[in-house]
Amino acid sequence: MIGAALELLRSPRATAALTTTGAGLVAIAFTLQQVIGWPGYLAALIVLTLLLVASLIARRDEIDWHWAILPISLLAYLGWAGLSLLWSEYQRVTLISFSYLVLVTFVGVFIGLSRDTIQVIRSFGDVLRAVLLVSLVLEVLSGIIFDAPLAVLNIHGELAEGGPISGLVSTRNQLGLLAAIAVVTFAIEWRTRSVTRYVAIPSLALAAGTIAFTRSPVVGMVTVVLLLAGAALYGIRRLPEERRQFAQYAILAALALFAVLAWVFRAPIIALFNATGELEFRLKLWQRVLDFVPVHWLEGWGWIGIWNSASPPYSGLTPTGGRPHDSALNAVVDLWLQVGAVGVFLFLAVVGLAFVRSWLLAGRRRSVVHTWPALVLVALITVSVAESSILTEFGWLLFVICAVKASAELSWRSALSPRPERPEPLPHE
Repeated sequence: MIGAALELLRSPRATAALTTTGAGLVAIAFTLQQVIGWPGYLAALIVLTLLLVASLIARRDEIDWHWAILPISLLAYLGWAGLSLLWSEYQRVTLISFSYLVLVTFVGVFIGLSRDTIQVIRSFGDVLRAVLLVSLVLEVLSGIIFDAPLAVLNIHGELAEGGPISGLVSTRNQLGLLAAIAVVTFAIEWRTRSVTRYVAIPSLALAAGTIAFTRSPVVGMVTVVLLLAGAALYGIRRLPEERRQFAQYAILAALALFAVLAWVFRAPIIALFNATGELEFRLKLWQRVLDFVPVHWLEGWGWIGIWNSASPPYSGLTPTGGRPHDSALNAVVDLWLQVGAVGVFLFLAVVGLAFVRSWLLAGRRRSVVHTWPALVLVALITVSVAESSILTEFGWLLFVICAVKASAELSWRSALSPRPERPEPLPHE
């Protein structure tokens, strides 16, 4: 019986199904938590994790462990978040939150180790199509047909007025982020002929329409940055091979300079983009959060991930100005409060390494599939200015997958132990 089950888990179809299930489960975490509760959702995630472990055991002879290199920076960051349990002001919540983070991380590691990049793209394409389609259907039912909010899913029924919409993922910014990543995913699916144009074109239209109906300035910013990054990568990939590396480093240097200039001229930039008051709200929240940082500035108050309004200091931070939120709406500010300056440093290290590796691979490798991790990271990093999505759930899952893929291809440890070049997958594989 056990042998038959392991044999089933060895099959490519089982691995593909587990990948899609894992991505889908984390993508609609909010909806599942609202419908079946946190205990039910965590039980489903634990069962999935056990199946993933069994799959890895069944396929231990098939996995090329030369490529199963986890980023040391990622492990260091997770280790520090786990250590914060020792000094946490809310140890029970930290234990639960960190355990949840580990479960999502393991799902990401499994996907990164078990699937080629094109296979990851195809699985996420299916998941994102389903999430966006069901979200739009629910918004139509709530906002047009029944003209009544769907409170349990935080759907306000405003589609008839042009939005904003939030679908299955609680907030318009989170739905818009998924739609922006979906645009990248669907476009690469089309380029690699993983789907027909009769699937790709409606999918792109669905994602673009979702972005428009979210009416989110944050998502608008992410979309513009994604377009610029995509254009830059397209230009780099068309250059002669001997000029690509210089162009890549030049763009990375330009990005660093842009970040410095944005900080120096932050006052006029804030004034320019504060037309709707969104930025003003965030600035006030960040200031309130930073008031608590000096108490534990080095080590933080303890990892919590999604805020628990019953635990101090978060009980004094939510809601602000009558607007509910479960994060600091900025990844760095959130981390500084939770895991201190050490945690911020470790997180920036893992993000920086993952992005540079992914960007270099996107310019060097012939297949267009290698642009997906780089562009996904661009979206996650950009949205981190105004949201903490990259720290938990679907954002963290995507980040872990991209970091694992980048580390497997461009790790300094690989230079110490030479290994054969990994063949790039064909689009139809």
